Amino acid sequence: MTKSPHKDVAAQLAELDLNPAKPLILCDADEVLLGFMAAFEKFLHGRGLYYAWRSYALDGNILERESTNALAMPEVRRLIEEFYADHAATLAPVAGASPALKRLAARADIIILTNLWQKHRESRRRQLTGYGLPYPVISNNGSKGPAVAWFAARGDAPLYFIDDSPRHHTSVARDAARAVRIHFVAERRLAGLLGPAEDSHYRVDTWPSAALVIERDLAAKGY
Repeated sequence: MTKSPHKDVAAQLAELDLNPAKPLILCDADEVLLGFMAAFEKFLHGRGLYYAWRSYALDGNILERESTNALAMPEVRRLIEEFYADHAATLAPVAGASPALKRLAARADIIILTNLWQKHRESRRRQLTGYGLPYPVISNNGSKGPAVAWFAARGDAPLYFIDDSPRHHTSVARDAARAVRIHFVAERRLAGLLGPAEDSHYRVDTWPSAALVIERDLAAKGY
């Protein structure tokens, strides 16, 4: 049984004014629209830490420069919270995101579905708008499947889900199977650490490729 979105997420979803007959693109932010790892790595270096690039996970890969000891997960979480509170403005836009989504916006609605503390939602919306990405932002909590299922239940128009995390693709495949799932990883060093998400339909690492997948699918479906 599909879970309902978290109450904080449900409140944000209720604010949306969507046309159920229009295709919809649900797009992640970090490593899809914004270059998280490049900025986060610089942040770590300023604290005597570094990222080991051994796997596609923060846990176990953030090491102390002098001892090479890996930080425990509570300390990793504290660093992530500090980064988003004070250094999120250093995130740069992913190449090609703005023009690709601007073109797609002529045929589909676009919503940014990002796992981010809700207190940072408005600053993220402003940042994305400043990068030519002026789309509604939903601050998700936990797995993305319930939120995507909420959208999937509101019409039969094509639905697209773009995310870098394999676990979110698995969640969406379980809860909103009709969504076309596109596994996108902008950071090349991360992209090299894993293959296509098992529960995705497509794997892309550039915005021209992502846009082509969506445009071809829309055409095939008569949109």
